Amino acid sequence: MIRTLALSAALIAAPALSQTAIADLAAIDHAVAQFTGVPQGASGGAALPVDRRLKLAPCPVPLALGWYGARRDTVAVACPMAGGWKLYVPLAGASQAAAVPLIAKGDAVTITVSAEGFAVSQPGEALEAGAEGVWIKVRTISPSTPILRARVIRPGLVGIDLP
Repeated sequence: MIRTLALSAALIAAPALSQTAIADLAAIDHAVAQFTGVPQGASGGAALPVDRRLKLAPCPVPLALGWYGARRDTVAVACPMAGGWKLYVPLAGASQAAAVPLIAKGDAVTITVSAEGFAVSQPGEALEAGAEGVWIKVRTISPSTPILRARVIRPGLVGIDLP
């Protein structure tokens, strides 16, 4: 009887345990370094590690990595299965460092989020300086919203493209 109760409790707890499992973000960083052939922080490698606040579901199949954008300055990392996820890792580059910033820290910007068929914009503030094509931190006017990363499009305009 006790054995049956213990087995039942374990079976009931198993789905809850699997739902709390998260992907190994260090493994994603390593996969990006392997894909680019350049270590993180070096020109051509990931500019920063994957944000450790992300709570991605574990991916039971190998990750799919590919270039995102014609300039090859971002790597798309995806879990290629139904219900999987996708994220974009910006790369560090000498051309980005030498480029003239179009947006300065503290500038008022318009943040545009777009996907096929729609675009939504709202005012915000640049928390970093950046040249065209560089990903920078921005926040909306509302202090309660989280900090976002957006790509500099032109002076005063940053964008986030949804897949």
